[in-house]
Amino acid sequence: MTWGAVCLLALAAFVALAFWLKVPRSRWTMLGAALLLGLAGYATQARPGQPGAPRQVAQQLDLDPGSSILMRGLLDKSDIPPTNQWIVIADAMTRNGQHADAAKVLLGALDDNPNNAQAWLALGNALVAHGEGLLTPASLHAYQRAAQAAPDSPGPPYFLSLALAQSGRFGEARSIWADLLERSPGEAPWRSVLAKQLARLDLVIAAQDREATGR
Repeated sequence: MTWGAVCLLALAAFVALAFWLKVPRSRWTMLGAALLLGLAGYATQARPGQPGAPRQVAQQLDLDPGSSILMRGLLDKSDIPPTNQWIVIADAMTRNGQHADAAKVLLGALDDNPNNAQAWLALGNALVAHGEGLLTPASLHAYQRAAQAAPDSPGPPYFLSLALAQSGRFGEARSIWADLLERSPGEAPWRSVLAKQLARLDLVIAAQDREATGR
């Protein structure tokens, strides 16, 4: 039943992007490939039988769209806006809550440069925001492509972990954040933010454990 729902969701995502958001036909192959790769990632990483976590607790780890954009710049070691015009436009849409439109614009950036790590990362964030904080196959694929394009950047693992945590996959999220914190230089500007997020996540995990044991 779960797999049927996931496949229907992937099909609905393709139809919405292709016809509602009017993604050009020339991009349909790339779009289909992204969804298929996302489904493959779901097959290897998802835990459909895992009990859901209280949504209000997961929201403690959430970042509003404006803060996410600032954090992305911090992780990219830049305190100035991106120079790519597509990303500038998409960030403006994201700040206004137009996440689906931002995702469509970011596909334009990726048409110009399929190895644009910042565009892939912004696309992942836009898709997660559009999904109300849930990690979808399409957003997982975007984070994976961002990591491939910039393997040394802390941005993809940070935001992937954030999306995992918001989706209730706390153990996976903690593992990624803990590893990232361990690898982060002591003077890294994002280190203090990451440490605070990891501490919040530990509190969430502790609360979940107490709920499970009835204590």
